[in-house]
Amino acid sequence: MKNELSNQIIDRITSLGLETTGKENIDQGERIVSLLAGTWLVYKSIKKIGKHPFLGFQGVAAGGLMLYRGATGVCPIYKQLGKDTTDPQAINITEDIVVNAPRENVYAFWRELSNLPKFMKHLKSVEEINEEISLWSANTPGGLVELNWNAQITREETNEYLGWQSLEGSMIVNAGKIEFKDTLNGIGTELHIEIDYFPPAGSVGKGIASLFSGLFERMIREDIQNFKTYAEAADFRQYAGLSDSLTT
Repeated sequence: MKNELSNQIIDRITSLGLETTGKENIDQGERIVSLLAGTWLVYKSIKKIGKHPFLGFQGVAAGGLMLYRGATGVCPIYKQLGKDTTDPQAINITEDIVVNAPRENVYAFWRELSNLPKFMKHLKSVEEINEEISLWSANTPGGLVELNWNAQITREETNEYLGWQSLEGSMIVNAGKIEFKDTLNGIGTELHIEIDYFPPAGSVGKGIASLFSGLFERMIREDIQNFKTYAEAADFRQYAGLSDSLTT
C-alpha cells in the first residue's frame, strides 16, 4: 500500500512536469505550514480511498507534494514562477505627518539623532559619534534580538532635508530621509518620512530577515506617527522653547 501511494505521488508530480530537485526557495515558516497541511491532507485522503478512490488518490498526491516542499524546502511551482521566499525581505516605509510646531524646531530635534529613541520604541539608542557618524541600536519585536549598526548623514539641508544611511559592512542596511515643509498657515510643519531596512544577503541575512516580520514594520510605522503626539507634549515643547499652549 505504501509503495502504491508513493508511486501515485511521484506520478502526480511527474505529470505536472515539475522538477523534484533544486535550490531551496521557501522559508522555514512556509515549510512548517506545508508539512502540517500535507500530513493532514494525506491522512484525510487515505481515509477516503475506499469510498472515493479517485478523490482519495488526488488528495494523497496533493498532500505528498506539500510534504515534499516542506521536507526539502523546494517548491517546483515557485521555481517556475521565479519566486523565492528565502530571500531577505526589506521593509520600506513612507509616512506623511503634520505637527503643530515650527519647522526650525522640528528639524533641530530630528537632526540631534540621539532624540529619536524618545518617541521611536523600536530604537534602543542612537549615539552620535561625531557630526556625521552615529551608532544605532534597535530592538526587534519582543526584544529578543538587538541590532546594531553605524550610520552616516548623507545629505543635509538645514530646516529642509535630512538623509542618512548605514555604513558598509553593517549588520543591516538602514537608510532614511525626511523632508520638512511649512504648513499652509505657517505655524506647523509637514514631514515626509521614508525609512528602509534591508537585511544582508546570505545565511545570516535570512536569520535576521525572519525578525523583520509584519510586527516590526508596524512598530516602525507607529513610531513615526508617535512623533505627532510627542511634538505636542511638554517634553518636546520645553526642548524647542515653545509655550505650553497649542495653536490650532
